[in-house]
Amino acid sequence: MSRPGTLAVSAVGDDVDVIALRRVALWLLLASKLTAGWGLGWDIRWHLLVGRDSFWIAPHVLTYASVTVTVIVSLGVIAVETWASRRGALGPGAINVVGLVGTRGFHLAWLGMAVVVVAAPLDDLWHRLFGIDVTLWSPPHLLGLLGAQVNTLACLLIAREAWPAGSRARTLAIVLAGAFLFGTFAISTDPSWRIAFLHGGLRFFTWPVLAGLVFAFSLVLGARLSGRRWAPVAIVLVGVLTQLSIAAVASVGFALIQPTSTIQEVLAADDPTSPIAVAHEMARRNGTPIGGSSLPRVFPLVGAVLLAVVDARRRPLTASLVFGAGLVMVVLPRMLRSPALADVLPDPATTAAGVVLTLTAALAGGWLATRLADRLAAR
Repeated sequence: MSRPGTLAVSAVGDDVDVIALRRVALWLLLASKLTAGWGLGWDIRWHLLVGRDSFWIAPHVLTYASVTVTVIVSLGVIAVETWASRRGALGPGAINVVGLVGTRGFHLAWLGMAVVVVAAPLDDLWHRLFGIDVTLWSPPHLLGLLGAQVNTLACLLIAREAWPAGSRARTLAIVLAGAFLFGTFAISTDPSWRIAFLHGGLRFFTWPVLAGLVFAFSLVLGARLSGRRWAPVAIVLVGVLTQLSIAAVASVGFALIQPTSTIQEVLAADDPTSPIAVAHEMARRNGTPIGGSSLPRVFPLVGAVLLAVVDARRRPLTASLVFGAGLVMVVLPRMLRSPALADVLPDPATTAAGVVLTLTAALAGGWLATRLADRLAAR
């Protein structure tokens, strides 16, 4: 006889506790996101320090191995629950979508990974048509990042499905998933510094505006879904620790593999406005390691504290606006003092417009997070 909340799968020969299965699967998904982050961060440093290389470099292998695990786990749970449902055992909260049975969280998880899988051959085609590049904002890269973020949102939903409200495990899972959502957004906004360096003007504020939008979204969503006032602070701190671990993995990997660098040849042949060339020039002017700074991940910390003080759970829009103000207070002085940006400093009117745009973006991010959290909570 199966216990409540279990699925009898006769082909396996034993009862499968569906709740336990979902919980184990979630921890595996979160672990694979960490290793995928290691691979992605190391890959970016590889291109900046070593140069353009073959597909089978170590960071690519680590990234795609992690993606493979995520695909297998996301679809594996769906496969088990679909199989069991055909034998009359339907797990709690499971629904049928195009013949596949599982919770809303796991359906969203496999959908996100389907987008990632589609992005991979498109990325290969893009490189064949336009050449090898390291532009993070190419359409295939953005599509892959979108799929990964959809899968991370699914992890937030799965955590709510797998544990009762107030559970420490549920809170931990939501904070970790929120940190990976935050971290992927942080990586996705990094090319903004190149835009500021090359163009100045209102585009000087590309990073604060994008950061205000996506970070407010991540942190307000984490607070609302976890029900914990301090969740935004925890998410940022875990995000910073994750970034430090990426740097450590890259350093150890380079020390073990000792790849031959061709970066000087790449720089000599490259357009001076290319991502690699700009990253090297900005690092030279600032006197910082090339692609190795974790400082931008710390910028949102003050805003996250303000989110917690105002309480994003109860006053999400006010908290989002305060978060935007905290972000501006931290990042704007840093940008204005940056030697790399000294030639493109905005005038007072442009600065005022940039601040307003940043606050508006943060408010929009908080509003989107509130709407999404309310929809997920209603399920």
